[in-house]
Amino acid sequence: MDLSTNEAEQRQDGSAAVIPFPARPAAEAERLRRALAALDRALADQRQAVSTWRGALGDLRAAMAGLGGRVTTYQSELDKLAGGVSSLNARATWLRDWADKASHTSQPKE
Repeated sequence: MDLSTNEAEQRQDGSAAVIPFPARPAAEAERLRRALAALDRALADQRQAVSTWRGALGDLRAAMAGLGGRVTTYQSELDKLAGGVSSLNARATWLRDWADKASHTSQPKE
């Protein structure tokens, strides 16, 4: 762009010349509007996906807490069962030993 002599003088005295931006063609403005609309839709979709994901995480957290409680209960029941089996084993061993002694004392001596 050529500056006229008057504009050059205005610049020398410290003031600025205003240079208008070239007007954008309507097609570029429409393309930009469509791109922004597509970006808005993508952001809305992403917000929905994040919201769904957070809901799924909450469901998973609740399921894991329930599972943890059930595992603790199961472990407690197994501990009780192990105690019962140990007690039965001790009783069975005692009965075997008693039966062995009883059979040795009731046999006739030769």
